[in-house]
Amino acid sequence: MSTPRPLCPGPVVCLGETMAALAPEPLSPLDDADLLRVDIAGAESNVALYLADHGIPARWVSAVGDDPFGRRIRERIAHGGVDVSGVRTDPERPTGLLLKDPGAHGTRVHYHRRGSAASALTPDVLDDPAVTGAALLHLSGITPALSPGCHDLVERALRPDRPWPVSFDVNHRPALWTGRSAADVLRPLADRADIVLVGLDEAQALWGDGLTDARAVRDLLPGPHVLVVKDGAHAATAFAGPEVHRVPALTVDVMEPVGAGDAFAAGFLAGLLREMPVERALRLGHLTAASALRVAADRGPLPDPAVVASLLDAEQEAWYVARIG
Repeated sequence: MSTPRPLCPGPVVCLGETMAALAPEPLSPLDDADLLRVDIAGAESNVALYLADHGIPARWVSAVGDDPFGRRIRERIAHGGVDVSGVRTDPERPTGLLLKDPGAHGTRVHYHRRGSAASALTPDVLDDPAVTGAALLHLSGITPALSPGCHDLVERALRPDRPWPVSFDVNHRPALWTGRSAADVLRPLADRADIVLVGLDEAQALWGDGLTDARAVRDLLPGPHVLVVKDGAHAATAFAGPEVHRVPALTVDVMEPVGAGDAFAAGFLAGLLREMPVERALRLGHLTAASALRVAADRGPLPDPAVVASLLDAEQEAWYVARIG
């Protein structure tokens, strides 16, 4: 198990690709769609946006193309209160694109991101002043799948002498790993991070059906000081040092599950950064995830501030209401 790295003053830096996202309007299979709604989609920028919603300083670092989609993405994320000063514009490569294809058995996602601006990121981005002052660096398992340079970036970010703690959402996307073993790459990366979030179902898909519960995942990933195992609509379990905390999920009418994992990650991290007890941080993760589950887009409005504030002690509640209310 890693020795806890203290959080320093500064923003949470969320590093990874954000794409333009096209989805049928109204929701229907792409084959039947006449109109497509333009939105944005990116795991790390979703986390940054939800952190900003919770009043946590957040910075998104990435690259976009010099094109309308890239400009839209930068503007939308900045409008959400996130610092985008570390976003590079690549004049030679396009902004990535995805299409959502809703169906009876869930939403399929078609990616058009090969050769994108963000896929050309390399470890040198970690030397950018936008990153070096991070209180916490947030990464996901999507980034190492994008290119060898992006893989090297994540490897370097997780080096033993790194200057900041790292949170890592495993975020397994099978479509990005064709011809390669995601399991062999993601396990050692996750095991070197300080805080790790993973779904029980994705852990089973990656590392075997023998991982029947959260404890089995902890045995597989003993390195992180904090490991959160999410079991869908049932519960989330956090292993924090020697302690184990389990908090049931909320019952929600689900419009679309895409983005809920990012929302949970942001809520949980916001709780830790506000020095909440781990169980309250888990509950804040569930509340934030519920806001994503209720909408077709990746990000929805947070619950009423009074609901969130009820999780906090008197001092934290006063701060939260002043910031959000």
